[in-house]
Amino acid sequence: MAPGFRIVDLAQRIDPALVDAFRGIATSHASDSMNRHTGMFGLHRYHKRGYLAGTAFTVRTSPGDNLMIHHAIDLAQAGDVIVIDGGGFPNQALLGELMGRQAQKKGIAGFVVDGAIRDIGWFDDFPCYARSNTHRGPYKTGPGEINVPVTVGGQVVMPGDLVIGDEDGVLAISRADAPGILELARQKAAAEEVTRSQIEGEGQDRSWVARALKQAGLT
Repeated sequence: MAPGFRIVDLAQRIDPALVDAFRGIATSHASDSMNRHTGMFGLHRYHKRGYLAGTAFTVRTSPGDNLMIHHAIDLAQAGDVIVIDGGGFPNQALLGELMGRQAQKKGIAGFVVDGAIRDIGWFDDFPCYARSNTHRGPYKTGPGEINVPVTVGGQVVMPGDLVIGDEDGVLAISRADAPGILELARQKAAAEEVTRSQIEGEGQDRSWVARALKQAGLT
């Protein structure tokens, strides 16, 4: 199979117990735990309810073509997140309600699309992040690739990465890093709960602001 038009098996998926452990973890806490310079940008959350978590099943498409996305739906397993590098192309929707229904019936966790979608009203209850929407439909001739490294919203996503998403956005975490990021994100959430209690109680210690200004030579 030549690069540009090929299908690669997904060698390993994230342990379902680890996926479940991430459900409800704020993407902001995970992002903070990754030093605040990772994640996907410019994608819109089209669903109104639900948290996205699962194994990245990646697709790279030719602009405006969804042949390999159709095949990815056939190949993906329950719990996978289909992550699509459509090059950000806005002129043709890469998927819509009918493909969404097929994915939902298979138990696929959701879509992340660096490209356009349509039938956006259907996605209220099915996790989907995409760059844009349009009424214009796709072509179905290829080429494209399945389970290769892709770039989506500025982040490189590897097949088998953990993908999480909430109302603040979506990001991918490598398999090797995921257990450690889970623990750091939990610590971040606990620390914020302490701060929240301080704000509601005697007040938070804000002396760090004055120290930072003094260090900058402003006080």
